[in-house]
Amino acid sequence: MSDTIAAISTAQGAGGIGVIRISGEKAKEIADKVFYSTTGKKIKDTPGYTARYGHVRDQGETIDEAVALVFDGPKSYTGEDVVELSCHGGLYLTKRVLRAVLEAGAKAAGPGEFTRRAFLNGKLGLTEAEAVMDLISAQGRQAARAALAGREGVLHRRLEKVKQSLLSAAAHLSAWADYPEEDIPQVEHFALQNTLERAGGEMESLLSHYDAGKAIREGVDTVIAGRPNVGKSTLMNLLSGCERSIVTNVPGTTRDVIEETVMVGDIPLHLADTAGMRSTDDPVERIGVDLARRRVDRASLVLAVFDASQHLDEDDRRLLDSLTGVPAVAIINKTDLPKCVEEEEIREKVGRVVFMSAASGEGIKPLEQAVAEVLGTADFDPAAGMLATERQRDAANRCKQCVDEALSALQMGMTLDAVTVSIEDAVQNLLELTGERVSEAVVNQVFHHFCVGK
Repeated sequence: MSDTIAAISTAQGAGGIGVIRISGEKAKEIADKVFYSTTGKKIKDTPGYTARYGHVRDQGETIDEAVALVFDGPKSYTGEDVVELSCHGGLYLTKRVLRAVLEAGAKAAGPGEFTRRAFLNGKLGLTEAEAVMDLISAQGRQAARAALAGREGVLHRRLEKVKQSLLSAAAHLSAWADYPEEDIPQVEHFALQNTLERAGGEMESLLSHYDAGKAIREGVDTVIAGRPNVGKSTLMNLLSGCERSIVTNVPGTTRDVIEETVMVGDIPLHLADTAGMRSTDDPVERIGVDLARRRVDRASLVLAVFDASQHLDEDDRRLLDSLTGVPAVAIINKTDLPKCVEEEEIREKVGRVVFMSAASGEGIKPLEQAVAEVLGTADFDPAAGMLATERQRDAANRCKQCVDEALSALQMGMTLDAVTVSIEDAVQNLLELTGERVSEAVVNQVFHHFCVGK
């Protein structure tokens, strides 16, 4: 925290603009060694939230024209003095400007070090800091909404209500037990039970939506499966928006796994188009079929495709049997042809069935809805605040377990001391979740996943 740090805060590549961020006690002093405004005024004499136009120089050589933005601490992103030098966004130029800044006395920032300083300086809670990277890496509208809600403290506020209710209960229990001679109201069994049930319900709500939030945020490993020529590759191309898979009338055209990340509604699907699943004597095709079956076994979602114009055969039924307990959507394709497939037999094995013509794109909206229902995202509100990392989920789960223990102890008639201990443990886990009491090791782990420059 005593060093002044610097890094390129824009993407490493060609662009219209590149930003080199400097943060720390000597940010203005270091900026004055490399930036020269056209008015001759120094950065150290520049008021906060002011921009100056000039040039960046290194040992007398002009590197590029630039704009310097000045932010005074503590009213900055990191809570420290910050100067941002905006130059042209060429890869060489941004690296050259950064090198000049480092040679002027700054230290190269590590991954997430600017946000880490914002957390340590009290500008962000830990859950808000974690949401920063989710916002950067958001792949869709819902993921961006969820990350923005986390960045704005929606999750923190939900947790704060739970924490305050538990702290109030623990304080009342401790005061009533420690000062019996004082006129402290007796702990009411019903009121305490109600407090614990509400706290437990809120934590359960957060935990129950974790998987849906993870699907929106990180995407879902998805396999398109079915026997040859049912339209798997056509579906892959439809969802990809390009000719990703080869489409022919020859069975067994797809032999390897073709992969692509696509958006189905607001959910990123890491999609794999697999070989047609059938019995075959072709050794190369058989390898592809075996690989397809293994991918189905470990997939988080299966899009099982069937030909509406043909009766189910043994390969179709073998696929249906393999979907027991697997999140899946059955797609009855080629609805533009006369229908003779056994629909009810498919519905007995797979709960959600969609009729499509992958060739024309008809049925894409029902497919989006079915996928959302299977993954639990259909009624999910990302703006309500959600657990965004395994660290958060683990701390929330431990808090819920402690609340359940307190509730169980109360209902079993155990001493209130035992109830108090469990409530205090629940509070400790909440404090770890929000970062109010967290070890350096946990903080290091959180910011290890950040990109340099943020």
